[in-house]
Amino acid sequence: MKNSIKNRVNEIVTNIRLARERRNYTQDYLAMRMNVSQNAYSKIELGYSKLTLARLMEICNILEIPIAEMVEPCQKQISYRLVYNPALQAI
Repeated sequence: MKNSIKNRVNEIVTNIRLARERRNYTQDYLAMRMNVSQNAYSKIELGYSKLTLARLMEICNILEIPIAEMVEPCQKQISYRLVYNPALQAI
């Protein structure tokens, strides 16, 4: 059980790194926005520091990514759109 939790945390910190890199943000930039040192931020991404919910929320806010997407990036977001179909209007 403990190993599975550790594995999930490692997946989340990997997702954080990948999201940061997709936005072309540096660790220095995120550290500055979070008001921590670059070294402290690096430890979060490496999994050396505990990732608190508050820190995760802060990081997701900076990266403009919903927490759910960071925790479960493989989950497909289902979106619906209404399509006007004139053939149905006669029914």
